[in-house]
Amino acid sequence: MSKFRPEYIITMKDIVREGNPILNQVTEEVTIPPSEEDKETLICMMNFLKNSQDPVLVNKYKLRAGVGLSANQIGLNKRMFVAFLTDEKGIQHEYTLINPKIISHSVSMIYLPQSEGCLSVDREIKGFVPRYERIKVKGFNLEGEEIELKLSGYPSIVVQHEIDHLNGIMFYDRINKENPFQLPENCKSLY
Repeated sequence: MSKFRPEYIITMKDIVREGNPILNQVTEEVTIPPSEEDKETLICMMNFLKNSQDPVLVNKYKLRAGVGLSANQIGLNKRMFVAFLTDEKGIQHEYTLINPKIISHSVSMIYLPQSEGCLSVDREIKGFVPRYERIKVKGFNLEGEEIELKLSGYPSIVVQHEIDHLNGIMFYDRINKENPFQLPENCKSLY
């Protein structure tokens, strides 16, 4: 039985850091409908994201703020992630996705001018990470129902970052090696 139950509080000691082989492998599909254990794990992961954005709890548990968390970041080889974020318009988004797949994307790309961060990376990494401006994602929710999301802007960036995790790709793998600040032609800043 997993320790990641809804009452368990994930802290930074539970987060797998870069260098751990689980972050570089493609995760395994989760059975649908998800097991009670998988559901509880996802609720626990979402609680962590909400806690990590609460200044009181950040202080109490020494958390780093996060907007997304994939199962392999807590050491589980499972194709599932959660995201909890506020977009560029100030709207809050909450996603729990199992076996997500990007089924279509825009030609246009965007990037975060301050680069991307990651709970599994403890060092600052400079460089631009090009992402699709708009994506359509298919996956399953906690109830095991198939869902389709159309995302653009910041939510699109966060979800692509998490799906990359599930495919064993770190955000800095997408930064141009020769020139970290060089971008594809059709790429503009989100802000």
